[in-house]
Amino acid sequence: MKRLVIAFLLLLFALCQTSYTHAAAVKKISSGKIFIDTTKVELKKFNAKALDKFRTDKNFNYNGEAVGTPSLWDRFWKWVGQLISGLFKDIPFSGTILKYLALALAIAGLVFIILKSLGLDPIQLWRPNAKKTDVPYSESLENIHEIDFDAEIEKAVSQHNFRLAVRLLYLKCLKQLSDKNLINWQINKTNETYLYELTDPTQKQTFKLLTHQFEYVWYGNFAINGEAFTSINLLFQNFKKQLP
Repeated sequence: MKRLVIAFLLLLFALCQTSYTHAAAVKKISSGKIFIDTTKVELKKFNAKALDKFRTDKNFNYNGEAVGTPSLWDRFWKWVGQLISGLFKDIPFSGTILKYLALALAIAGLVFIILKSLGLDPIQLWRPNAKKTDVPYSESLENIHEIDFDAEIEKAVSQHNFRLAVRLLYLKCLKQLSDKNLINWQINKTNETYLYELTDPTQKQTFKLLTHQFEYVWYGNFAINGEAFTSINLLFQNFKKQLP
């Protein structure tokens, strides 16, 4: 019984101590002072002229219209600009005439590559009065089985049009391969496709050489004379002898 009374007294003492501590804390907080902000408030006004300037600036005209998507052509030229800028960003002579000259040469080279890929002759574009070669045949668009090659080659040689004569020699070579069933000639097939279709290693190697000669003379605009044509013609004649 004595233990129960002692426990009760200890519990009562603890509760009284807690109440006293809480009351002291409340009293301490409530005794603080209240400070009133006496800072003078200055009224700010908008600059009417500045607002009018922003209203007329199209960069601040948020009318909710969606920005148009750049076209493929616009993205291409943006890529070209970034490519050229990347090539010259580390050059120490930035801002000098030499840098702009190098930039102009890079652009000219890019334009040259684009024109060549489109099948255009950049040199002829700058020489509008130059004599143009009539091109009546194409190794991919004309039916090689409807051309009298011997007569057309003789005609081209008599007119000293040796570039056209080389072209006709190559078309005649395609016809010979097709007649021997060594290639499957079709309109729009490439020369590389015909080279792949040849199975004989010797024929493949010789035809590859003839293809390079033809493309160098025709697409490379390489002017040849009668002596050079005779050498090329001999290569085609020797290739014909390799055919079964």
